[in-house]
Amino acid sequence: MKNLLPILILGFLFFSCEDVIEVDAPSETPKLNIDALIRVDTSKTRTTVKVIAGLTSSFFDDLKPAKLNQIVITNLRTETSLFLQESEPGIYVGVQNTTFFTNGELALYIEHEDQTYAARATYMEASEITKLEQGNGTLFEGNETEIIIAFTDIPNKDNYYLFDLDFNEYLVTEDDFYKGKSFEFSYFYNDDITSGMEININLLGVDEAFYNYMDLVIVQSGGSQGPFQTPVATVKGNITNITGTTDINDIKVDTKNFAFGYFAVCQSFSKSIIIE
Repeated sequence: MKNLLPILILGFLFFSCEDVIEVDAPSETPKLNIDALIRVDTSKTRTTVKVIAGLTSSFFDDLKPAKLNQIVITNLRTETSLFLQESEPGIYVGVQNTTFFTNGELALYIEHEDQTYAARATYMEASEITKLEQGNGTLFEGNETEIIIAFTDIPNKDNYYLFDLDFNEYLVTEDDFYKGKSFEFSYFYNDDITSGMEININLLGVDEAFYNYMDLVIVQSGGSQGPFQTPVATVKGNITNITGTTDINDIKVDTKNFAFGYFAVCQSFSKSIIIE
């Protein structure tokens, strides 16, 4: 999916057509990259978890599947745990009662090679999508597809939301200007969207820290990649290296040896629309 934001094109000027210029890409020790965004549908009694683990060693490399020694999610209130199992290279899954995720703080523990990582998250509520329809508006080129989305803000609290707009496109919003009210906006897709295509929209509730993280990732990626792909710059999430301690309350932050990605537990509401 192309993005409507400007794309910076780097041109290389070759002074000789006979010489071959080799450019070495900067590389470093591979870093763990974790997609641990848990989407919770509270209309279901059981929730399936899928965590994607990858490794990246340079700016230009694609993620490679990471083999974890262990990955577990623990509810710190009930002291119960969900151990995830590898279903295919780099993908770890598990199923647990939905109440496991919605009641009490959760901790993610990961063992990879000789390192241990951990993160904490609390379930965040979302609002249902009250309106999803196709509009007739255009933006820059005149051939975009307008989708109109509306929802009502959760009252009596500060709220942050993440929209998964399909095709690896994301948008964040906070309720500063629509507290407790209905909010409607338009999102424009480019000409890759054609008649008959289905678009799936997901609205997730997030906390302020994840909101800020996603805002940075969206800006730095030009809006064209998701939150857990190789970042264009170092955007540190909440997954910390805790090697040497077994107490998540006594985390000694390692500012160099951390994992990319984020652990979040979010209520999710979804709607789909068929493009006319």
